[in-house]
Amino acid sequence: MEAIGRFLMLAGVLLFLMGGALVLTGKFGLPLGRLPGDIRLEGPNGVFYFPLATSLLVSVVLTVLLNLVLRWLRK
Repeated sequence: MEAIGRFLMLAGVLLFLMGGALVLTGKFGLPLGRLPGDIRLEGPNGVFYFPLATSLLVSVVLTVLLNLVLRWLRK
């Protein structure tokens, strides 16, 4: 039970940080979700939206950050 509690606390902190990052990107006018490679199809019955370019950009940034943190922790 203790491990589950720690995992839930870590997940909560990560969600809080991601939410804060999203709020900051909105305040600074960064166009996340509206990049040129994002796919948006509008039809008479609804809208299909797939943020492809945004997903790739976030993935690259998180990969670099995670690699830096892991290298720093190994020293």
